[in-house]
Amino acid sequence: MAEPVTVARPYAEAVFKLASEGNALAAWSDALANLDGVVADTRVQACISDPNVSAQQLEGLVLGVVGDKLSGEARNFVQVLVQNNRLDLMPLIRSHFEALKRDQEGVLEAKIISALPINDAQVKQLVAQLEAKYRRKVTAQVETDASLIGGVKIVVGDKVIDATVRGKLDAMAAALVN
Repeated sequence: MAEPVTVARPYAEAVFKLASEGNALAAWSDALANLDGVVADTRVQACISDPNVSAQQLEGLVLGVVGDKLSGEARNFVQVLVQNNRLDLMPLIRSHFEALKRDQEGVLEAKIISALPINDAQVKQLVAQLEAKYRRKVTAQVETDASLIGGVKIVVGDKVIDATVRGKLDAMAAALVN
């Protein structure tokens, strides 16, 4: 059985191609966010996994909830997902679409994990430093993790900048063992 990410990728790439050709990346981003929100609802999840709910009923439910927020193409996309039993892949489709969108726009996504809450000024300063380092626009997602003890860890793609007390303690422990 194929991994869900592998199955979701062609759908995301198809939507991205359609959005790029129609110069509608922002509109599709909003549509996928709306659909992702609907699909994430536990009641909709129950309907997706219920074999007694027909494809037409599921399609009607999803399209009824999002209302007029979707274009005709986006409605067709929902129909394709429902017919192919892929509606549950919406979070992965959206995630891959957003990654493709960021790549095209030259934007890097950074995850800043701090031991303590950091204010907007500190986030802006970190983002400015990352933009200078990578010479690209950077958007940041900030999280707090008390287990880091102190400092911050920044993840950009597959690169990790670890300036945490926990990271330094782990490095010292590894050096002592070796």
